[in-house]
Amino acid sequence: MASSEHLGQFEQLVLTAVLTLGERGYGVTIHACVEQLGHPRTVSLGAVYVTLDRLEDKGLVSSQLSDPTPERGGRAKRCYRLEAAGERALHAAALASRRMSAAISDVWGTQWERRWSKAWK
Repeated sequence: MASSEHLGQFEQLVLTAVLTLGERGYGVTIHACVEQLGHPRTVSLGAVYVTLDRLEDKGLVSSQLSDPTPERGGRAKRCYRLEAAGERALHAAALASRRMSAAISDVWGTQWERRWSKAWK
């Protein structure tokens, strides 16, 4: 990944979902995890697939088809996994987020998270 290339917030959510789900990461489960991570934001399944395609084009995730399953009417699932470049990009984004959170806490104090988390419920 080029050093000038940065992840958008939605890409960060999708990569986090792929990381969190591990081998259980396919479109529907990734979508559900992204919605949970991004609450109260609602997300379309199509937006998740477009983002997964973009992340795959960037070499941050890879995908492969699973074996067909009877539960899916004999159809396979496209499963996603985080690549090393995706791990590095997500790590850099997490560090930046921590620095940003610390800076906000310095200005607003430690109570800001509680104040804003109540507003988003």
